[in-house]
Amino acid sequence: MQSSRHVFKALIRKYIISSRCYCTNGTQKKNASLYDKISPLGNPKIDVTPELQKWVDTGNKVRFAELQRIIVDLRKRKRFSQALQVSEWMRTTGTYIFTPVQHAVQLDLIGKVHGYLQAERYFNSLSEHEKTGKTYGALLHCYVRQHQTERALTHFKNMREKGIALSSVTYNDIMCMYSSIGQSDKVPEVFNQMKENNVQPDNLSYRICINSLGVGSDIEGLEKILTEMETDAHIVMDWNTYTVVANFYIKAGLKSKANIVLKKAEGRLDNKDGLGYNHLISLHAHLETGMMFSEKVLKEWESSGNCYDFRVPSVLIVGHIEKGFCRKAEALLEHLMEMGKATTPNIWGRLATGYFDKGEMENAFESLKVALSLHDSGKEIKLDNKRRTYYSLLKAYVASGKEVDRLLDTMKLDNYEEDEETLKILSMTQNEYVFRIKEPKIGGNMVFDQISNLSDSSSIEPC
Repeated sequence: MQSSRHVFKALIRKYIISSRCYCTNGTQKKNASLYDKISPLGNPKIDVTPELQKWVDTGNKVRFAELQRIIVDLRKRKRFSQALQVSEWMRTTGTYIFTPVQHAVQLDLIGKVHGYLQAERYFNSLSEHEKTGKTYGALLHCYVRQHQTERALTHFKNMREKGIALSSVTYNDIMCMYSSIGQSDKVPEVFNQMKENNVQPDNLSYRICINSLGVGSDIEGLEKILTEMETDAHIVMDWNTYTVVANFYIKAGLKSKANIVLKKAEGRLDNKDGLGYNHLISLHAHLETGMMFSEKVLKEWESSGNCYDFRVPSVLIVGHIEKGFCRKAEALLEHLMEMGKATTPNIWGRLATGYFDKGEMENAFESLKVALSLHDSGKEIKLDNKRRTYYSLLKAYVASGKEVDRLLDTMKLDNYEEDEETLKILSMTQNEYVFRIKEPKIGGNMVFDQISNLSDSSSIEPC
């Protein structure tokens, strides 16, 4: 292993930089807005209603557009209780008249916070002219999200019988529901019904259908839908779909086809999209010839000037470790630290176990020392003795479910007999450990990982 001196210099430099205080010469104080008052209340248990009322009672105006912006922001931050409080305050003050769109948002928030039964009650309290496709769709989404299959299908049937205009979002919810309950074989049928009823599929519709066919190992059917999507004049192809297809090609051993669609994905990727780069690197790392290409994609990401996101390089680092290229992984980690970029104790712990599996004990200890120093949250860099290093490596093995016999034998050869602390660690469950070694999610069911990001911001999020 390269000398750890450079690593610790980088740690010290990062600690010093993060400890500095910066001041500005600005003297003008901006008047706080209502958004400025509510946004910092990050604890979801805090009720924002008093802050709203206080704002009004002190003579401030409250614009409808600003309240809508606050609700959108709180939903994005998954602060659903507070978003519901703002929406409910708007409704009960009588100052604002809700349209079906606002009722749909309120209904969706009720479902998220209180469950589908209260959402159902709210829907039933609406007047007939307020029960539009938006509110019907919001209640359907509540049923789907909470896996209420019978209620969802009955509600969907009622929508059709009442002549409610159905959209791609409605059909996407039903397809998503079948996928989530393990009935992916029913998805293509719903997809065809959508087209027969002259509802234009959107990107997500195609992606859910492609995913269902991939889950069923129907590569031919998958390729047919992909071709249909590529030739649909209403569709602009996206990188997400191609990575979903690539994932199934890789699972099926069709590596040349996987490379082709990954190149298509790369051509449609915004260089500011860290999530996209993460997926591309993950999938390339799963191909035998992909590690070099993954490094190329990572360099493109680094040179794009984007905000640093450790999840992007971590996928490649884990890939190197899994393939036994621990020195490459270490070199990349040291490169990041030399650049003043943050790494995590988890990834250094993962490297330590990689070295241990290769029998390189000294390198395993050095890596674990870095993990331990990072685990102290940067307050103080401490080098622990060898016994504590063994303890930490043992905890890492327990956490990841690895066999510990070989490590215990190594400890004995190094004159470290089992003591009380060792026995305590061995009795721990996988949920009880000092730091965790987590593998970034590679491949998997990316359709549902991406769903909320792909939906129209003005509509209810898909399941």
